[in-house]
Amino acid sequence: METKMRILLCEDEESLGMLVREYLQAKGYDAELFLDGEAGLQAFQTGSYDMCLLDVMMPKMDGFMLAREIRAISPDVPIIFLTAKNLKDDILEGFKLGADDYLTKPFSMDELVYRMEAILRRVKGKGQTKVSRYLLGKIVFDTQRQSLIIGDKQTKLTTKESELLSLLCANVNQVLHRDVALKAIWTVDNYFNARSMDVYITKLRKHLREEPSVEITNVHGKGYRLIVPNVTEEA
Repeated sequence: METKMRILLCEDEESLGMLVREYLQAKGYDAELFLDGEAGLQAFQTGSYDMCLLDVMMPKMDGFMLAREIRAISPDVPIIFLTAKNLKDDILEGFKLGADDYLTKPFSMDELVYRMEAILRRVKGKGQTKVSRYLLGKIVFDTQRQSLIIGDKQTKLTTKESELLSLLCANVNQVLHRDVALKAIWTVDNYFNARSMDVYITKLRKHLREEPSVEITNVHGKGYRLIVPNVTEEA
């Protein structure tokens, strides 16, 4: 018997939360509803979830703070923000926290499930990556553990960071076109996803700065190039 995907749903508007929970349950998900951020965090600390759906404006602990706490516990669990806000700064703040997607209320239930399934397919698919490690100068990039290792220091990457760096490594010393990366990782090429990718590129540059021979450069009008003098792959 196939195990149902467990969904942590945090939504302070109870009627909407119940509607989303019932719809997800009808689609075969094991969805649990919590009405504030603190209750959601307690549930995440004691349970195991495959995805989190977080409202931004919640009592006791807002969605952004909850996402920070969740990321500290599990850096790679997928997160989708559900919010009435549609300001660019709020959307970018969500992506900076490692969000996988962002839906503005009111939203279509079918669209929510479509986006969830697209993210879950990517997460499931990353385990099928043929290359398990890249040696980038003195940095070891472990794609399976989503980590950068330099000597005794290990830095855990988010799912998006790992997927983007994997694409760059697969195209090392060549141009990774923006539209290719957007469609491969975010599935949709739009303004907000493009800005989100820029944020992740900046984060990756910070992670890689301890190896001076490795850099990610902008290729004007095209995309990015990961420059590595010598790169080694391990299956």
